[in-house]
Amino acid sequence: MKKLFILLCLAAMALTAFAEDLTLEAPELEPKLTYGKTMTYRPELRLDAPSMDVMVSANHWKPDFDFFKSKTNPGVKPYKFMDDMTFVGVPLFVAGWAIKGDKAMFRVNNKDGKPNTQLLTDFKTGIDDYTQFFGPVMTVGLKLGGVEGRSDWPRLLASAAMSYGIMAGLVNGIKYTAKEMRPDGSTANSWPSGHTATSFVGATLLHKEYGLTRSPWYSVAGYGVATATGVMRVLNNRHWVSDVMSGAGIGILSTELGYAIGDLLFKGKGLLRNDMQMDFENPSFFSISMGVGLGGKNIDFSLNDLQNKEKYNTDLYDLEDDGNSERIEFRAATVVDAEGAYFFNKYVGVGGRFRVRAMSAKSFGKYNDIATDIPNDYWEGAFYNVYAQANQKLDMAAANIGGAPITNIGGVVKSDHLAEFTASAGLYFNIPLNQRLSLGTKFLIGRSFTQELDIDGFAEGNVKNINYALYVMNGKVYEDEEGRYFVLSDPEGTGETYSTEWNYLTLGAKSSTSFGTGISLTYKYKSNFSWRLFCDYDYTKKSFELTYDPYAFMKNALTSNAYDLLCNSLVSPYHALMDPVVYKKDKKMNYFTVGLSFLVNL
Repeated sequence: MKKLFILLCLAAMALTAFAEDLTLEAPELEPKLTYGKTMTYRPELRLDAPSMDVMVSANHWKPDFDFFKSKTNPGVKPYKFMDDMTFVGVPLFVAGWAIKGDKAMFRVNNKDGKPNTQLLTDFKTGIDDYTQFFGPVMTVGLKLGGVEGRSDWPRLLASAAMSYGIMAGLVNGIKYTAKEMRPDGSTANSWPSGHTATSFVGATLLHKEYGLTRSPWYSVAGYGVATATGVMRVLNNRHWVSDVMSGAGIGILSTELGYAIGDLLFKGKGLLRNDMQMDFENPSFFSISMGVGLGGKNIDFSLNDLQNKEKYNTDLYDLEDDGNSERIEFRAATVVDAEGAYFFNKYVGVGGRFRVRAMSAKSFGKYNDIATDIPNDYWEGAFYNVYAQANQKLDMAAANIGGAPITNIGGVVKSDHLAEFTASAGLYFNIPLNQRLSLGTKFLIGRSFTQELDIDGFAEGNVKNINYALYVMNGKVYEDEEGRYFVLSDPEGTGETYSTEWNYLTLGAKSSTSFGTGISLTYKYKSNFSWRLFCDYDYTKKSFELTYDPYAFMKNALTSNAYDLLCNSLVSPYHALMDPVVYKKDKKMNYFTVGLSFLVNL
């Protein structure tokens, strides 16, 4: 081994000194220096060997600020026009167009003095205004830092400019032709999503420059952030699911076209690296997916689902047993996955999936009324039957002396999404069709957790007091000479005001076991990258609970004396509604998800 080491050192010294054919002669020993991959000559590779030390300086790092200087590395194969086109953006765009009609307008969140607009949520983040630029910032940052990618500066900037130009033309041309209203009702330019399209252009730039040439994890980061940007646009009530799907498709397609035109114009000029070649036949993978969820879109609650219903008078509370008395309707769900599997051979593997499924409410049924009813209807409705039972008339004009009991009332949707988080594991199967196409399926079992839908109520007004007198003898309530059991005074102002918020409506579910399967078609367009179209089916049995508390603000709007009156079962038919109304229901949920996955083959 010592002799071999000395010979290798001498060989390196000879290569540096003479730069000629290397010939090694040694009696009874023939050392051979080999490397497993094809090496491309780079002029910056230098071997120096002063004395007996071997100095290796390969790909020496230095910043790259040569924005206008064209550089082409020798041995890099030119790309042909349309060489890298996958057209994967087309099905994404079509999927968004296909579900464009699955939307509805809400009645109002009027907290900020915006009557007759849509019912808004309080969820708001500005992160998506910045994450849309993650791809180009990463690409430029790596380039400035001297990390060599696919293209030199002139070719990169030209390809990027064409990509963003094509995207901007397509997005704005469609936006101002379709004139789709945004979920928040602000402007009629919702479809497709410009933020999402911008984000996916940047992700595809990063993918082509560094994901294909340096490491596939650059691609995972780019498409992961782009997917998150699209989801945030939906949660922010700025876009529908259809807008995001179509925007992602336009972003990918625009960048592929931009690079195709660049390959036609520049040919082999300005190319620094070719795509990595990883001839792996094993179908092990890691993927990021975006899809649209269908099925399980309504949750109905009947009188039989009402808890403690014996305390309610159904005639008084208008709880009719029509088998469908309360309904929450949902739109098509936004579905995002992170998934991976290890295959033992070409056909069988094990893996897991983490899925986030967010269903936004399409209709809250009667629960919208908090934002649209005449405010004092709540007051009058709560007391009307109390006064009627006392054979008295509620004088609202008198009640408003000293200030109206309710000056403002409404609802704010804290979360209009019923979000499910599911972690699953199981068996994966792959059937190769040819070198690039394969069919797949899986059988998974996991656990599903639900984040609840939540509407808060808010109310403001003037605190009121009501005095009353009961006629009681020996523990029994008797009528007075006018046939009344008790006498009520008109609501009296106390001179105080109140402002309160409370949980008006919540809908959630307990964790449950989930079962999943599905079919997929995978297209391997590079040795280490694939696109996958999939249709998944998931089943779970959920135990839902809906809590409805319309009169909670009365605790702040009344003195304790007046509130006790409403809670007294002897005098108030409304006493039961001072507690929240609770429905519970077990429901079998059948979910279908159609979507597209970006795969890194491991």
